[in-house]
Amino acid sequence: MPDSLTHESTATSAVVLATTPASRLSCADGTLLDRIGDQLATLPVRDVQVVAAGNGLGADLRGVARLARISTGAVAVVPADLVAHTEALALVLEHPSRDTAALVSHDASAAPMRPPVRVEGGRIVAAGSSFHLVPEANATFRGVLQVGEADLAGLADVAAELAELADGGRLGPVTSVEAIDLLLVGLVRSGIRVRAASIGPLHCDRVTAQAGADAAIERLADVDETRVRLNTSVKADDGFFATHFVSSWSRYLIRPAARLRLTPNAVTGISIGLAVLAAVWFSAGTRGAQVAGAVLLYLSFVLDCLDGQLARFTRSFSPLGAWVDAMADRLKEYVVYVGLAFGYSATLPWEDGGPDGIWYLAVAAMILQVFRHSVDFAFAGANSDAGRVGAAWAKPARSLLESADGGRYGVPKQGGMLGLAHRMERESLTRWMKKIIVLPIGERMALIAITAAVFNARITFLALLVWGGVAACYTLIGRIARSMS
Repeated sequence: MPDSLTHESTATSAVVLATTPASRLSCADGTLLDRIGDQLATLPVRDVQVVAAGNGLGADLRGVARLARISTGAVAVVPADLVAHTEALALVLEHPSRDTAALVSHDASAAPMRPPVRVEGGRIVAAGSSFHLVPEANATFRGVLQVGEADLAGLADVAAELAELADGGRLGPVTSVEAIDLLLVGLVRSGIRVRAASIGPLHCDRVTAQAGADAAIERLADVDETRVRLNTSVKADDGFFATHFVSSWSRYLIRPAARLRLTPNAVTGISIGLAVLAAVWFSAGTRGAQVAGAVLLYLSFVLDCLDGQLARFTRSFSPLGAWVDAMADRLKEYVVYVGLAFGYSATLPWEDGGPDGIWYLAVAAMILQVFRHSVDFAFAGANSDAGRVGAAWAKPARSLLESADGGRYGVPKQGGMLGLAHRMERESLTRWMKKIIVLPIGERMALIAITAAVFNARITFLALLVWGGVAACYTLIGRIARSMS
């Protein structure tokens, strides 16, 4: 199933902020700065620039602005006083989209060492520092920030503006320790979309003294990074059927597939083969063949989930793999439509459009799916174009001087349909209902398999048209509402 596993560039450039004394604290591998450098060397980071001017916050921020202006790919900003699992860094630095993202923790029981943020719908909508407060905060920024290539100009502008404010003493008594926190505040307030990468059970802490560094390093051993990597390979925001009836057990196939050195593309190929076999069985038209086809179609979808899980576990992402995966989904579904229509036609006398107009129904179901995919891809393309045009066009910027004294920054309350949608996201039942109603690929495969095995192809196509029609209207109305908000 399409996971948008594409690289915008082959590697990320990293800016390491070694502007505080804590970056020179000792550890088994030398200093914390050395440790961060060794960790970045294991990740897809092509160039590491160390900002260690030590001339104050303004100079540090100008160093970041200068590097952002000359970089040609995504840029990661990492403080050198960080003690983190390598896997925690990878959650941001190895994400296939190479987008703008920040590492956050949702653990409310842990005392936040860094400023709070508010996360809604997988993105950071408000961020704070000692100068900026966040109402209704629900997460904590852990100090790792990546800025996508499309947002580098915004990063440079934000860093330069913050440098001027810091030099003029207009941000209060902030120090170089808060440089990365202020950058996140600036990016969010300028309207740049910042994805929230949840740290989960991993550790990522900034330290100020040797005792704190030693304790943080000891805590790293409490977590099995490989197990966490396996768990994070399974999409957390997948559809209901994929989450509860596929990913709940397909995760146990990831390690065996990796040991067999299967590539994600190879798994996709096997998935296509099973779907074609399912279509062949469906074309026979008998009850036993329909049941066999349904089982093969389910297994095909399992492998469709597994290829993305394997890609995330092995971090073997490629534009070709993403394109093949997306095209394979369309191919498999339409081949199954043809097989079902043939099977239904084979058992009944031929009429115009096939028995009971089965071919008309098959074509109608196919056209409806093409329309739905067109709406989704067009909307995604529009959002991408808006991001490239610039944050100022996509979303009004907010002042960096909105401080603890001058007003709390928050996201404007949304009324109407969008407000209702955001409220529904907070409730587990309504969130799952929203996922189900749009008839994602998991639900479609389940619908096809069950109706074909229990009833017949005509019922399958009618169900696809009715449910798909409702899903198309729901999605279209939602896209229009979001575009006008």
